[in-house]
Amino acid sequence: MTAPLEDIVVIEVDSYMAAPGAGAILADLGARVVKVEPLSGDPMRGLSRPLKRNDASDAMRAYDFQFDVDNRGKESIAIALDKPEGTQLVRELVAGAQVFMCNLLTNRQKKFGLDPETLFTIKPDLVHATLTGYGTTGPDAQRPGYDVTAFFGRSGLYDASREGDDGVVPMARPAQGDHTTSLALVGSILAALRLAERSGEGQVVETSLYETAVWTQASDYAVTAIDHAPVRRRARKEMLAITANRFPCGDGKWVVFNMLPDAAYWTRMCQALDVEELAEDARFADSRSRYQNMAELIDIFDATLAKKSRDEWGEIFDKAGLIWGPVLGLHEVPQDPHAIELGMFPTIEHPTMGPYHTVNAPMRFATADVGPRGPAPAIGQHTEAILVDQGYSAGEVSAMIDKGIVGSSAED
Repeated sequence: MTAPLEDIVVIEVDSYMAAPGAGAILADLGARVVKVEPLSGDPMRGLSRPLKRNDASDAMRAYDFQFDVDNRGKESIAIALDKPEGTQLVRELVAGAQVFMCNLLTNRQKKFGLDPETLFTIKPDLVHATLTGYGTTGPDAQRPGYDVTAFFGRSGLYDASREGDDGVVPMARPAQGDHTTSLALVGSILAALRLAERSGEGQVVETSLYETAVWTQASDYAVTAIDHAPVRRRARKEMLAITANRFPCGDGKWVVFNMLPDAAYWTRMCQALDVEELAEDARFADSRSRYQNMAELIDIFDATLAKKSRDEWGEIFDKAGLIWGPVLGLHEVPQDPHAIELGMFPTIEHPTMGPYHTVNAPMRFATADVGPRGPAPAIGQHTEAILVDQGYSAGEVSAMIDKGIVGSSAED
């Protein structure tokens, strides 16, 4: 099987997680992705949390799995962008590519001669893609942004996710906003490639953490953008429907329900929980009375669900035809039989460390070769090979290494 993007070359100048994550997906789709790193490497390198497996080898304990997931299947060339010769090398690479992708703010793009106007003189039908925290226009266009600040904080997502009006602002897990925005950038690039192919003209596309976060909350903003009113942050005992709530089970694990309208599921839920008498209780006779007595009803349901474990209740809920889901721990998901069947955690073969599991991008093709192509590269692992392929001699490459214009892991 062929890969959808096997004839596409992507040059990426980026760091951390959001834009590199998009590059990893493009590599999964078959593109040749060349990652341009500073001589010291992407600052994300070395920030991975350590493994907690007792049987992990020393090589596995030292490996940077979090960097790997966003940079798998790429080639790495280490270039000093603060040297004119370095930025010239990047422009030479762009001449043979279809996509240039970066997370540089626009003032830095212009500083390094990597802005669309400059690169279009080299490659007129180039797709120039930018991912930033806040977009490329507006008063905060030059403000650095990370997912916790631009995606979760400024978009209102943190505030809307608090438990009630007095709840503490939550903290997201690493790179949730980054990886969501990666998907937005990939979609933009794929559409721009199609447009460039049809028109023969260069395309400028961009997305940002801030804009993507607002889109993820479009259902709220469909109203909030009109009435400008704060959203109601409902604690568990303030939810509108008992059939769309979450509950702890006897083993301390949680389940969540989403069954609306509640009137269609109320009796069935009572039967499944073996509290049929509640369906006839005047305090809970209809949706309004159940809402008015929600605190009391939650207490009853909590006491009932405490009698069995999450998995025991799960079998009962499935037989009753309830719409529910287990609240899994992160450590449980890679062992979830459904996740395994979907191939959500495929295996990568490392040349020295051996096999390990990674995370698939959320897309599958029936008749195309799509998926992780290999591990992330070392800093400058492909510097010499790429430059020789560009027409430089081994001596010229060695001289550039000596001058600090490029770096190569072959030096080690």
